[in-house]
Amino acid sequence: MTITTYALRERTAAHVLTDKAACNGSKPFVLFEDRVLSYEAVDRLSNALASGLASIGVKHGTHVAVLMANAPETVLAYFALGRLGAVAVTVNTAAKGQMLSYFVGQSDSEVLIIDADFANRIAAIRADLPKLRVLVTVGADAGRSPLNGIEQHSFDALMASDAAPPDVRVECFDPFMIIYTSGTTGPSKGVVISHASVLTQAIGIATACDYTHDDVLYTCLPLFHANAWWVSVLPAMFADATVAVSRRFSASRFWDDIRRYNATQFNMLGAMAAFLWNRPPDERDRDHRVRQALVAPTAEFFGAFEQRFGIKLKSLYGLTDGCIATIHRADDPGEKWKSAGRTFDYAEVRIVDDDDRPRGTVGEIVMRGREPWIIALGYYKMPDATVSSRRNLWLHTGDRGYMDEDGYLYFVDRKKDSIRRRGENISSFEVEQIVSRAPGVQEVAAFAVRSEHTEDEVMISVVRAAGADLSEISLIQYCDQNMPYFMVPRFVDFIDALPKNMSEKVEKYKLRADAEARLTEIWDRERAGVVIRR
Repeated sequence: MTITTYALRERTAAHVLTDKAACNGSKPFVLFEDRVLSYEAVDRLSNALASGLASIGVKHGTHVAVLMANAPETVLAYFALGRLGAVAVTVNTAAKGQMLSYFVGQSDSEVLIIDADFANRIAAIRADLPKLRVLVTVGADAGRSPLNGIEQHSFDALMASDAAPPDVRVECFDPFMIIYTSGTTGPSKGVVISHASVLTQAIGIATACDYTHDDVLYTCLPLFHANAWWVSVLPAMFADATVAVSRRFSASRFWDDIRRYNATQFNMLGAMAAFLWNRPPDERDRDHRVRQALVAPTAEFFGAFEQRFGIKLKSLYGLTDGCIATIHRADDPGEKWKSAGRTFDYAEVRIVDDDDRPRGTVGEIVMRGREPWIIALGYYKMPDATVSSRRNLWLHTGDRGYMDEDGYLYFVDRKKDSIRRRGENISSFEVEQIVSRAPGVQEVAAFAVRSEHTEDEVMISVVRAAGADLSEISLIQYCDQNMPYFMVPRFVDFIDALPKNMSEKVEKYKLRADAEARLTEIWDRERAGVVIRR
């Protein structure tokens, strides 16, 4: 099947959706539990929602934060905002306290679309958000949130508006989304991404994976992350296929979902694949229609995974700051399975040393676009970070890898000071910033230690303030109130002083080495039975 690529100027979310709705009509586009939304329904309802949002002042360029769990309404919200030329600020549903305040405030969001279950989180930080003027609530309690001095509307009421397409000119280079990075070297950065960037990458995925109108793409990844949107929802649209969306990943429920939706494709993270692999073999392991899956990064068990479940695994490499730059294709030789594939036609990848000279061995992965508007537009209100990340006209990823003689990219590790825990990139800087504000903390260092589930666990070494009576449990309770659940440290170690070099920089490698040597002796919140709220 040939994927319709559209001219560059036509690559806007509204234009493509409307065209696909005209072609596919009543064909299912989005499946979610017992709900089915056709192409025509998604087009019509997102038009209506766009009209409703316009009636409350959302216009071209308005920043609208979206704090919504996986559901069809989330898909409709993104398409509706795209129709208006508004900018969707995707917010991690685990965000609360200081982190949530930062995301909504730093992005200059004037409007917030939120699930009713999350309204209390906004009430707690309302005073920190002077620019927030409108709240749109999804759910039974819509319009009754405990917030004073803010205009409130029901999502359903706005969606009952006139379904005529809004008369707004949206260009392919207009910002479509702001997605926050993990803030690996400082505060989280809001990556500004154009319509053309998102849609061009989706075209590339659909083409490289040979998706067809008969495919059902399954995703259990959160829609506030780039992966689910760019690698599942939009590629399904370009292939005239169907996307099945789950609320969240569940290793015990995964294959039942796959069978329920008759899925033929799925995409997930390497840590999630490890959870599936580690489950006991089941006589129904091959009882499904899946023919291939996108999983990144690769793992040693991939070959055995393919044999056990009867699935062809593919991998890719990309990042929100840049683009999905490489992918495995159907004709790639089997011996290249450990790689992340070869570059897309729209991207260029190079391995360089610290002085940006081409390197023949392991070095930093840098990328740039071969077509206009492919790479993200930059970091919102962070011009210095935008310029420095694009040194010598190459986007510097902070990742290390190498390319073989055939042009296949191999990821090695992360150059940045980040922690990868169960699919989430966590900034040690942000963990430290929040923990340092806890009563009784003088200094703190956050870093990664090994996990029995692959990837990392979060650990903090803490120096108590003089005379402070601070316990591990009270510190974790503070973290639970002020950061997403996945950031909350698992290991806590109280020490007398942080090791530092002559420049007064903390020598985390010493902390990590010491912790790894005695990890079973260090206070562990999972072993202590401390429950973290989601």
